[in-house]
Amino acid sequence: MTTTATPATPASARAFTVAFPEAFTPAWSRIDGITIDGPNLTLDPAAYFFRYDDPSWLVCDWELVRAELLDGRQAETPQRAAEQRALEFIHTHGRTTRDPAEVLRIGYQVASFIFRDELLEEPGLDVTPRQLVALREATTIMSLNKVQLDGTISNVGPCWFFPIATSVVFELPEQEARSLDELYHGMWFNEYRRIESVLAHAALGGRLVHGCQAAPDMRGGCVLSYGTDLAGFRRDLETFDAQWKARIEAMRAA
Repeated sequence: MTTTATPATPASARAFTVAFPEAFTPAWSRIDGITIDGPNLTLDPAAYFFRYDDPSWLVCDWELVRAELLDGRQAETPQRAAEQRALEFIHTHGRTTRDPAEVLRIGYQVASFIFRDELLEEPGLDVTPRQLVALREATTIMSLNKVQLDGTISNVGPCWFFPIATSVVFELPEQEARSLDELYHGMWFNEYRRIESVLAHAALGGRLVHGCQAAPDMRGGCVLSYGTDLAGFRRDLETFDAQWKARIEAMRAA
């Protein structure tokens, strides 16, 4: 589906469906605006998003990212950092899409690479299969979030706050949800995996920026364009953080 070129309001945005290679957890249907039917995810922007002011995204083709950035060669050199490679790649290959289904497909490919099953055997990485599925599925949907260059959050839905959204979907106790947040923000990204993340997120047009401050506090994150005003981003998030979290908490099964 391709949305209109002008900014859409939640009331005017159309629902769309994307088919993934494997079934999504059915309980994602607990999140407002999401319906799951096996591998098919239908998202109704009017019901899902808290804000949906700019339905356009900067993306790069995933297969090109795999071939040119994640090809097993040295990720960075003394003359060229991984972030420089990613930014140059985005400048060369980035394009704008207004098709949210395409964004979700690319987001799924990025998430499936970063949170791949083979890492369950990684020494010292304390992660369970359920946590890995939760991270993959949540970060796929998080790819629809967007922040403008001035730091204004333009697209945000429940999966921005993925520790809370996944606790609703997977019925995680609070401690496990916080552990998932810690895993996402710190323990997962040793330097090798951090560099992988930098390069992989070029497919979504930027770099992953966490919403949390000094400690994991359920604020999730978003892929931001390089050069985004981080102070403006923090201010906007802090203004609406509690309100948006409360709306997700209200989606819990009775």
